[in-house]
Amino acid sequence: MKLVTYRANVEAEARLGALVDGLVVDLASYGEANGVELPSSMLELIDLGPQAVAQVSAMLAKAGSLFPLGTAVPLANVKLLAPIPRPRKNVFGIGLNYTEHVAESAKSLDTSADLPRQPVIFSKPPTSVIGPDEPIVHDAKITQQLDWEVELATIIGTRAKRVSREDALNYVFGYTVCIDMSARDCRRAGQWIYSKGQDTYCPMGPVVVTADEIPDPQTLDLWLTVNGVEKQRSNTAYMLFKVDELVSDISQGITLEPGDIIATGTPAGVGAGRDPQEWVWPGDVIVATVEGIGTLRHPVVAA
Repeated sequence: MKLVTYRANVEAEARLGALVDGLVVDLASYGEANGVELPSSMLELIDLGPQAVAQVSAMLAKAGSLFPLGTAVPLANVKLLAPIPRPRKNVFGIGLNYTEHVAESAKSLDTSADLPRQPVIFSKPPTSVIGPDEPIVHDAKITQQLDWEVELATIIGTRAKRVSREDALNYVFGYTVCIDMSARDCRRAGQWIYSKGQDTYCPMGPVVVTADEIPDPQTLDLWLTVNGVEKQRSNTAYMLFKVDELVSDISQGITLEPGDIIATGTPAGVGAGRDPQEWVWPGDVIVATVEGIGTLRHPVVAA
């Protein structure tokens, strides 16, 4: 399934929908029309566990493209939000997780040229998350080095504590697209959270694709453009630490809970690694895509 969080209009509350043939099916309304109680938010659905996901999927498959009046609207008529507009906890970020990105970072930033032996983990606060088409804020008083990073994001579906790599993907709810914005001149004594965790620095969406539709997350092309010019292109096959390794590794010491998000790292092509270096400025437009999931488009605006 492709799941979205959306508003039908500016003043409406956020709702959970399924994307089917260009229609957004409101799950709570669809369930009510069928005499079944279905959740109205992404976190509620995740909390209900894999059986609820299977139930919703089966109900949608049974309907085909015929939905009761008032339960589905064209995608063009709604406003998509971040799939989880307000995560319960910080987003887990993974640094230096593609070989070529390790090399380019070592040339221009204060990171080691050696490949990491363990995942490099940082975090982005819930307040950094924005949804599709929302502006990324460039505050010139804080940064003159605002950079881009396209990433596959993994959403946890089941509480994971000390899970094995072999079992790790069984704890995944689904996947979405993330842009890890980074103010390169805001790193403090090697710590990254202020550089990467500022407001609007974690665009996410446009949909969540449930894990059953992406059985192998290490086969996905991902790319990013700035003002229509391609800056990054790679494949998740080139991650140093694969999704199953990341879930397993983090869970050894930090319990992963339903709705937790792991942004799995970015490939080469970031602005800091270019010669000369490139940054984004107000008026620029960033577009990021992960194959099989979707595309995010974000204008950069002045604070």
